[in-house]
Amino acid sequence: MNPLISAVLGGLNINGVLGTFFASKEKAQEFKATLEQELLKQEGEITKAAIAANAAQIDVNKAEAASGSVFIAGWRPFIGWVCGAALVVQYIASPLLPWLGAVAGFELPPIPSLDDSLWQLMAGLLGLGGMRTFEKMKGVDRSTLKK
Repeated sequence: MNPLISAVLGGLNINGVLGTFFASKEKAQEFKATLEQELLKQEGEITKAAIAANAAQIDVNKAEAASGSVFIAGWRPFIGWVCGAALVVQYIASPLLPWLGAVAGFELPPIPSLDDSLWQLMAGLLGLGGMRTFEKMKGVDRSTLKK
C-alpha cells in the first residue's frame, strides 16, 4: 500500500471505525478497498496538478529568458551583478579603502557597512547558477566530470 494512504488510514484505526458502520466484516473490507482506491486516485490527481504547475512555471521562465526587454529578461542578471558589487564593497573596498587613504596621507570618511547576510544570498545565487550549469551539461558523459 502507498505510504501516504497507509499514513492516512493508519492514523484513523480504520478497521475499528468501519466496524462501527458495517455489520459484516466483508462489507467493511469492501468499503476500505474502495476508500483506498479513491485516495490513490486523488493522490494521482494532485501529482498531475503539481507537474502541470511546474511545467507552466518552466514555460514562464523560458519566455522571460527569451525576451529582448531588459525589464523582463534582465532582472536575474541584475540581481547577480548587484550581489557581486555588494560583495566587492563589503569585503574588499570597505577594508582596503581606509587603509589606502591612510597610506596616501589622507583620511577617508567611513564606508557604510552592508548586511552580513550577503553570504547567504551569494550562496543561493551560486547554487542556482550551479544547478543551471548542471542542467546545461546533462548531455555530457558524467564519467569525464569525475576526473
